[in-house]
Amino acid sequence: MVPSPRALLVGRPAHRRRLFLALACAPALLVATYAAYAAGLFAVSGCVVFIPGQALLVGVAAAAVAGYGGVGLVAAWLGAYGSLLGYNAYHAFVGLPSRTRGEQLAYFLELDGLAFQGVVALLFGTVAFAAGYLLRTCVAVLWGDRTVGDLG
Repeated sequence: MVPSPRALLVGRPAHRRRLFLALACAPALLVATYAAYAAGLFAVSGCVVFIPGQALLVGVAAAAVAGYGGVGLVAAWLGAYGSLLGYNAYHAFVGLPSRTRGEQLAYFLELDGLAFQGVVALLFGTVAFAAGYLLRTCVAVLWGDRTVGDLG
């Protein structure tokens, strides 16, 4: 059975509580990723970093969990975006100490940087969501909850 576009974006009505929980996790991922970089658990590698690897891994994991849980692509995209924004916040407010707080905030809110991270979150979040959804479907078939004929 192919899900409707609405169910694909925001999940089925039976999963609304999970969707709201997943949407609440996006700001938590921002804070957690920022804290991980600030505490030194995640490291900035090298010169110019356009796509922070460890923040992206956190976002991809969140998107895959959203796909497995069936809460929708929107939750997957916001989870991926939240973790990438956590790195951006770290870079803006800790990585640029010579700037004033106003300049740091302006750097963090630059539209080109936010848009770039949004595109990265859309791309990687979609792929991770699809992988989680596929894993959930395979597990359902293996456990006998669904048959291959139901998929199609």
